[in-house]
This record gives sequence, structure tokens and C-alpha cells, in this order.
Amino acid sequence: MSDRLQELAVFVRAAESGSFSKAGRELGLSQPSVSRIIGELESRLGVKLLLRTTRRITVTDAGALFLIRARDVLADIEDAEDAARGIDSLRGTLRITMPIVYGTRHIIPRLPKFLRVHPLLRVELSVADERHNLVVEGTDVAVRLGPLDDSGFGARRLATLPRFLVAAPSYLAERGIPKTPADLASHDCIFGPGLFGRTTWSFTRNGAETSVDVQGRITTDSGPGVFASVLAGLGIAMTSPVMAGPEVASGALVPLLKSYKLAPVDVYAVFPAGPRPSTKVRALVDFLAEELR
Repeated sequence: MSDRLQELAVFVRAAESGSFSKAGRELGLSQPSVSRIIGELESRLGVKLLLRTTRRITVTDAGALFLIRARDVLADIEDAEDAARGIDSLRGTLRITMPIVYGTRHIIPRLPKFLRVHPLLRVELSVADERHNLVVEGTDVAVRLGPLDDSGFGARRLATLPRFLVAAPSYLAERGIPKTPADLASHDCIFGPGLFGRTTWSFTRNGAETSVDVQGRITTDSGPGVFASVLAGLGIAMTSPVMAGPEVASGALVPLLKSYKLAPVDVYAVFPAGPRPSTKVRALVDFLAEELR
């Protein structure tokens, strides 16, 4: 039975990652061993599960059906083991992906409290604003800001962040302080990743909505790039109080148009394994939901 469970684990990671070598590295096996295990599995089942090319592994129709059931079997076994040990004895590795600024300021500082309760857990962090393929990367939980892609992933909303505009005192001294959203059309605005990169900014005030097309010379693909640019006096940026709180409190950044409201952005935990995450994933998501609330 243990050999069959290894077959399932190897097959699932090879199918998800599209690579025998990547699956082998994650599972502590050589690439030839992964190839042999998959070959033996296919021979025993009498069907082709994976198609090999020189560039990538793809899943056959039979392999896609088998993948769904194999994931369920492995999840059931993990849940059974966790139930036997108890919630305080969770073990294994949690692979977490998160955006840079929000992750480093509001997720990572909370992890010590979580890991003290679960001392047998290990965490692998991917901190990046670029959205990678969560299945290929073997991610257990991804923290996402803004609307979610349409997918079969499971998700849970963790928090809702208000947004507002900021600029450095040096920029405002040179260019003036905008009094209305329309004034932004004559300012340099800074565009970042996701919702923070849109070039039309919409505001509400007293129930009325106002939209303005903005422009600027700075576009960056990361949250730290936005912060460095706005602190350098390169323009006006959109941010959130939980991200820019220290800079606003110190006077390094000045909030703008405070009587006008930008639409908030939701924070989600996304689990690629589907709507039924593992026990350790549920434990982390429950913890973050309570902490961030």
C-alpha cells in the first residue's frame, strides 16, 4: 500500500508541475525514479496518464480523471493522520505565496504566533507581486489582493482594505496639492501591480461617483517599487492605510483627497487544492482570518 501511495504522490506532483525533475526535487527523488514510478503506475492501470515531450508533461483525459481522485485520496489520508494526532500536532510543509508589501508587513509578522502553536510545521514563503501558476508551483495557500481569477480554486475572504492617495511633501511643494479628483489629471501618478495599476481612478463623495483618467511617468510591477517612487517625490500613489500607515504617521507621506473615497480592495486566501483544503491549510486560514479581522 505504501508503494501505491507513493505512486499517487509522485503522479500528482508530476501532473501539476508538468515536470518529472521538479516533482522529483520536491519529493526527494531522482528524475529517473519519477519516470520509473509513473511508468509502473501506467502499466498497472493499463492506461496512459501523462504525455511526455522534450519540453513539458501534459495530462491525458484518463490522467485528468485519475488526478482528481488521487488528490482526494491523498487529502483523505492527510486529514486522517491529522485527526489522529490532533490539531496541535500538525506537521509537514506549508507553501505560502503573498504580495510583497502586504505580506511582509501584515502576514509574516503574524507567523511566529501561528508557528508557536504548531511547532512541527515548516513554512516555505514565496513573496512576490507577480502572480505565478499556483498549481505548478505546488502552493498550498496564496494571499491575493483584489478580484480573483475565475478558477476551480477554493477561496476565503480575510479582510477588506480601504484605499487612499498619498504623495511626498517634496512632490506637493513642487506641484501643489490636488483639491478634487479632477485636479489629478494634471499630476504625475504612479502605477503599481493589480488594482493599484489602473489608469482610471474612481471616487465617491456624498453618494456621487467621480472618475478621472490619470497619467504619469512611473509604472512598476511591485509594491516596494511604488513606495520607493512615491517617497522619492515622483508622483501620487494609491495605497492602503495598513500598508502606508508608518510613512503617513511619520510625515514621510501625506494623505490626499481625504473627503473622497476609493473603492476598497478585498484580501483573500486562495487554496489551489480546491474548496476542501487540507487540515494544515484550514488551520492557517482560520488563524489569518481571526488575526486580520
